[in-house]
Amino acid sequence: MTEKLYKGSCHCGAVRFEVRTALTPAGRCNCSLCRRKGALMTPMIDVADVNIVSGEESLTLYQFNTRTAKHYFCKHCGIYPFHQTRKASNLWRANVGCLEGVDPYALEASVADGASLSVLEDA
Repeated sequence: MTEKLYKGSCHCGAVRFEVRTALTPAGRCNCSLCRRKGALMTPMIDVADVNIVSGEESLTLYQFNTRTAKHYFCKHCGIYPFHQTRKASNLWRANVGCLEGVDPYALEASVADGASLSVLEDA
């Protein structure tokens, strides 16, 4: 699938962003955090293709295990719009469910083995 510019937001609209990305291959991760949040993620995006349009002050950061990946959540509604990957600080992924006009249930997705990257049990 080709890359295109998508607009996205958290549930309450406090955080608005744009990403230039393809939708496939979409993916899920089996690490302890991703299993619990159940988000479908875009392919990796270069940070230059991620633009927080408004609400950066409404984002809160969560890090766990090696504290390498940076998971961002809206501090008002709790929705997880995107994260900086563990692979490299310039690679991000966006939550497909936050993108306007995209049905995350219509996309096929693979599952990445993030659990094997954990240095702590069930982390």
